[in-house]
Amino acid sequence: MAKKGRILSGHRPTGRLHLGHLEGTLRAWAGFQDDYECFFEIADWHALTTSFEETDQLRENIEQVAIDWLASGLDPERSVLFVQSDVKAHAELHLLLSMVTPVTWLERCPTYKEQRDQIGEAKTAGYGFLGYPVLQAADIIIYKADTVPIGKDQLPHLELTREIARRFNNFYGDVFPEPQAILSEFSVVPGTDGRKMSKSYNNTLDLADTPEEITQKMRKMFTDPKKIYKGDPGHPDQCPVFVYQGMYNKERTEPIRTACESGDLGCVDCKAEVIEKLLAAITPIMQRRRELEADRETVRDVLAQGAKQAREVAAATMEQVRAAMKVSR
Repeated sequence: MAKKGRILSGHRPTGRLHLGHLEGTLRAWAGFQDDYECFFEIADWHALTTSFEETDQLRENIEQVAIDWLASGLDPERSVLFVQSDVKAHAELHLLLSMVTPVTWLERCPTYKEQRDQIGEAKTAGYGFLGYPVLQAADIIIYKADTVPIGKDQLPHLELTREIARRFNNFYGDVFPEPQAILSEFSVVPGTDGRKMSKSYNNTLDLADTPEEITQKMRKMFTDPKKIYKGDPGHPDQCPVFVYQGMYNKERTEPIRTACESGDLGCVDCKAEVIEKLLAAITPIMQRRRELEADRETVRDVLAQGAKQAREVAAATMEQVRAAMKVSR
């Protein structure tokens, strides 16, 4: 059956993945595998843009991401799973694209400004951080991916990729497609403190957690700040736990909404119900994850085979790029 197109996406290996990754990207990626040609990269070079002094755990983090991917349904028989730095052509295309990308385009990127303010000058002063979007563009267009699954917050990055591809094509001829976005259904999953789930906030529900750890974290999770006692009327749309009801207990969301707003349903009972549904949904992933943790050789073989496949596709693209630019090999 003909595929709808080609997808490229990935994660930075900054540690084990969590529920935000599962619901924000991984379930969607797994669902794309029959309809699209899928390339998924573990973006280790990208991890270095802000963690260049912290490389001791990089190899372990790469394997942890791969374990989470495989446990969540990414299938090496239907997708290409690889580590970014195992395909050196990414670096060559990044270099060539940097020649035609104006610095002002990079400086106006919203993520650059936001992270520079949040992380500080010491971590963001290098060219690697400023040039992150150029490397990201190279990651995508080296596979001629025409589709990129992302959250709304990443749309400016994808638009910059499109602009870089367009500028290259204007100079050298039509080599690259301009990739389109597929938006994630759950682009923001709340963490236990109500903010976006993130390792930097220490508010995550990790795929590597045990059922007991998930339960303990969920019991402590922030709820509606205006609902102090069980009989108080609640405001579900302001409660992070209600987001989880929508993800894992959809058939019960309206009765729960009504009972919460009337004050008949307390937060403890609401949490207990969604914890049960959540654990039922992710227990198969937890079990598969434990099996993969004990079989690292298989995980490494998957990444090695994926890198081989990715290199073949990337090499063919680079032949076209060099010919278009009249750059000798």
